[in-house]
Amino acid sequence: MATINVSRNYTMREKFYLPAIFQGLRITLKRFIQGFVFHKKYTIMYPEEKREYSQRFRGMHFISLDENNIENCTACLLCETVCPSECIHIVADERDPAQNPYGVRKEKRPLSFDIDAIRCCFCGFCEESCPKDAIKLSRNYELSVLSRGEAIYNLDHLKRKVIGRG
Repeated sequence: MATINVSRNYTMREKFYLPAIFQGLRITLKRFIQGFVFHKKYTIMYPEEKREYSQRFRGMHFISLDENNIENCTACLLCETVCPSECIHIVADERDPAQNPYGVRKEKRPLSFDIDAIRCCFCGFCEESCPKDAIKLSRNYELSVLSRGEAIYNLDHLKRKVIGRG
């Protein structure tokens, strides 16, 4: 069986990439003129200006709290099970009966709830699978940290009251 050569011979004009070079120069010159003459901005001055994202944007996780400041999570481990990147780790424990005035409504609680933000792909499967609507994805996109250890968020860092979405 012989190999088939599918390459073609390029013209002299194509070999020097002249059309592509002129097209790039044309775009650069157009943006240069628009910036200086018409003062049109193409960049955002980041720390001072924040980019506006859609309501569907998925940022950092948080665990919602109810009206008694008790986390809604019942440690059912569904979010840990469906996570494709395996970045959620939960250790379950029995909830104190004093914190559970409603009987069997929340009989388990997470003893530890860790999310490794570096491994997370922000797919939202954890949010979709939660039967108690406890884990949510906020619109916070500022996730920079100085070390890998700081990117592992524990339960105390994740808990917060829900005010709207994000």
